[in-house]
Amino acid sequence: MDTQSMSVMDHIVELRRRIVIAFVFFALAFIIGFFLATPLITYLTNAPMAQDLPMNAFKLTDPFRIFMTMATIIAFVMIFPVILYQLWAFVSPGLHENERKVTLAYIPFAFLLFLGGLAFAYFILFPFIIQFMGNLAGRLGITEQYGINEYFSFLFQITIPMGLLFQLPVVVMFLTRLGLVDPSGLTKFRKYAYFVLLVIAGFITPPDLMSHLMVTVPLLLLYEFSIWLSRIAYRKVLKAQKLQEEELNRSEAQ
Repeated sequence: MDTQSMSVMDHIVELRRRIVIAFVFFALAFIIGFFLATPLITYLTNAPMAQDLPMNAFKLTDPFRIFMTMATIIAFVMIFPVILYQLWAFVSPGLHENERKVTLAYIPFAFLLFLGGLAFAYFILFPFIIQFMGNLAGRLGITEQYGINEYFSFLFQITIPMGLLFQLPVVVMFLTRLGLVDPSGLTKFRKYAYFVLLVIAGFITPPDLMSHLMVTVPLLLLYEFSIWLSRIAYRKVLKAQKLQEEELNRSEAQ
């Protein structure tokens, strides 16, 4: 159905259909997450960075909460490409045929960036923060005694936002193809974007300079990379518009 011929109610019905599809896939992935949650929790608690941390369950419901949260996150990661596809399918009627093909190709790239953000947070950022906090506790003479719920909550607080923030290049390219942003606007907005990214990094990381920089610097580089990708996408948009104008002029001349 063409976007121009769709009413507000049609858009709402289509959006509901996309949400239902995503929810069905999430329910199926959540069942799979039930089987994968236990071995993944075992792996994470036996990882080198966690072996020296004495973790305890301070509440009777902590193990169940961790298990359910892990199953939910596994399901979310599994259906992340499905969510992206449903978003694309919702907006694709408003795109030209070539734009549909190009933006559809963003989905694998976005999923790889999401996994890259998770890997960066878990293998680089999270061990550094754990080591820093452990050294600080040692210097202060504090005996470490962590609750396993707090450990996993902090782990998810670091990894999931980083996976989502790594979507910035794809979001910028997609919005550029839609004509909602352009490279010059992103360049002018740079100082405000830097400030927003600094604030986001402050929410993700503990209040120490090194951890903050380890998140901020990659985010700033991602923004600059996004501007570069936006320039490429914008040139393609201008080229497509020029071709359309030439075809229109030829049709009118005939």
